Amino acid sequence: MDIDELIELVQLHGKSIYGFCYKLTGTKEETDDLYQETFLKAVELRHKMDGERNPKAFLIAIAVRLHKNHRRKHAWRQRIAPTVVLDEAAANKPASISKEATPEEAVLSLELRTMIQDAAHHLDDKLKLPLYMFYTADMTVEEIASALRIPQGTVKSRLYKARQTMRSILEVDSP
Repeated sequence: MDIDELIELVQLHGKSIYGFCYKLTGTKEETDDLYQETFLKAVELRHKMDGERNPKAFLIAIAVRLHKNHRRKHAWRQRIAPTVVLDEAAANKPASISKEATPEEAVLSLELRTMIQDAAHHLDDKLKLPLYMFYTADMTVEEIASALRIPQGTVKSRLYKARQTMRSILEVDSP
């Protein structure tokens, strides 16, 4: 795979990879870093990438591995020298809301979106990664299994368990 084919991959899959990176990290700055590192690593590994197979799954697998490495390093650093966690709620601005919606509908939509994101945030990575890959990156079970290097049955069971866990969290939170 040459550089021109890699540029084409960025054009084809860039938005979905960026969205997936955002779901993993939650902040724009970390998303930008992970997105950039993903494609830098893809340049390094371009000889391993097969354009005929699913290149999007390959790129997402790179992003997942990089994210896991960052989290592992961060956890290690926190054990050595803990830092104060800053409140990033002000930095996370909600996505644009439809202009046709009434104010009540906009508030309810934003509240529902926030509840779902919070429920997904409480899942551990084993459940969260397949869930994000399935719903935000539009990957099939087979592609997720290939990217995470786990059996398809494991992906299906993790998706099921993630949905059940989120359902139980949301049922407890709803009035």
